[in-house]
Amino acid sequence: MRRDWTRDEVLAALHLYTQLSFGQLHQRNPEIQSLAQHMGRTPSSVAMKLTNLASLDPQITANGRKGLAGASALDRSVWAELQSHWDVTATQAATAFERITDQIDVIAHADAESIPLPDFAEGQTRAAIVQVRKNQHVFRRAVLSSYNNKCCITGLAEERLLIASHIVPWSEDKENRLNPQNGLCLSALHDKAFDLGLITVTPEYRVLVSPNVKRKSADTFMANSLLKFDQHLIELPERFKPKAEFLAWHGQRFGFT
Repeated sequence: MRRDWTRDEVLAALHLYTQLSFGQLHQRNPEIQSLAQHMGRTPSSVAMKLTNLASLDPQITANGRKGLAGASALDRSVWAELQSHWDVTATQAATAFERITDQIDVIAHADAESIPLPDFAEGQTRAAIVQVRKNQHVFRRAVLSSYNNKCCITGLAEERLLIASHIVPWSEDKENRLNPQNGLCLSALHDKAFDLGLITVTPEYRVLVSPNVKRKSADTFMANSLLKFDQHLIELPERFKPKAEFLAWHGQRFGFT
């Protein structure tokens, strides 16, 4: 007999949806198969749930990819919660995924230790640091998968040199720390340049280079790595397009507007 999906199951599916590219939403994907096994469901049913969620994603539907119709009222409710309170719902989704797959207190990926931590207040516990590393990993994977593991400025596709760069920094917006719409996939060099305000990305998704950099036009490396991208459009992600308001904040912070 067909079993209704619980809220925890939909949340776990939502977590996996944010971590995979659209092209990975199929029953042959090992991560989908693993989640299905832990749920006691078939891989096809879990893949179908992920594509039901895709049908609610406006950036997917705007590109003519409609996912599967038939999203439930619960699917729609959870998706709406994510849009209204991203970090709260994303944390609930990651927790549900961990609980169902028996991964509580496990860092999901070997590169988690290399993901930089934000500044901590003195006295922070190890548990808090572990949770932040988990959250950083969730954000990183959501951003990189949306950009198909390529720098949105240069096209660099070496994952070890890619950063999920917050547009509004971790310390400035506690409600969008996990929101991939507050992220850009950048090379390590361009992440640092963005963080220092040497470059920005406008709400129209165009790269602007700081006048301070332009004054160093005789520097061949600077010319080839930064100046050549001035006024170029970034490569937009297939999902979770960066919010214009976040990009405007960054430009204003560094005096581009």
